Amino acid sequence: MDLGLKDRVYVVTGATRGLGFASARELTADGAKVVLTGRDEKRAAEAAAELGPNALGLAADNSDPEAAARLVATARERFGRFDGILISVGGPPAGSAADNTDEQWTAAFESVFLGAVRLARAAADALCEGGVVGFVLSGSVHEPIPGLTISNGLRPGLAGFAKSLSVELGPRGIRVVGLLPARIDTDRVRELDALSGDVDAARAGNESRIPLRRYGTPEEFGRTAAFLLSPAASYLTGVMLPVDGGSRHGF
Repeated sequence: MDLGLKDRVYVVTGATRGLGFASARELTADGAKVVLTGRDEKRAAEAAAELGPNALGLAADNSDPEAAARLVATARERFGRFDGILISVGGPPAGSAADNTDEQWTAAFESVFLGAVRLARAAADALCEGGVVGFVLSGSVHEPIPGLTISNGLRPGLAGFAKSLSVELGPRGIRVVGLLPARIDTDRVRELDALSGDVDAARAGNESRIPLRRYGTPEEFGRTAAFLLSPAASYLTGVMLPVDGGSRHGF
């Protein structure tokens, strides 16, 4: 199946590792061009070099108010067009309602929530018909995850923003989509498993509750993201798609 990605240009934030990098890799593998970002300039450059000449790495912090416009402008200057954005950011600190500090909440709000809102608004202003704004969110949009109170507080609100944005941008032919990963085998998930004190037991327990009985791979997530961002998904907007091996049991 031809996804129609050849020569289309996307910005992917938080893409030096994990789900962002997996998404950028699948986009470029199908012929797209990508501006990928990370907070560290060296790591961003290395990630882009791994993907080849159709990728450019930039240092950018999602919480920086100036980052959004700069990334869109760079995509156009380097590759001549701008077709969409996938907004991914590292997960906020783990912890309970009693443990997480005001400082942690504020920093997470700036990067996870407000930074994503700014990026989406800047992208929406620059996109034409056929463009797409994508969000990497979390299964916590539908059900709180124990020990991730900040994520549980912020991700559902961002999904609500994305749904509202999809209604506003729909008449312009611009789509808005969300991906809800659960236990994907990334560094972040391994770190969360390690918090239990027994990584193997935590993983075995989590896998036993997943209908497919295993963690997903970054490649599986990346392929799903590439499809949702592609013209092949042209009639999908406002969707929040679980990428979770069946973990979400509700309709």
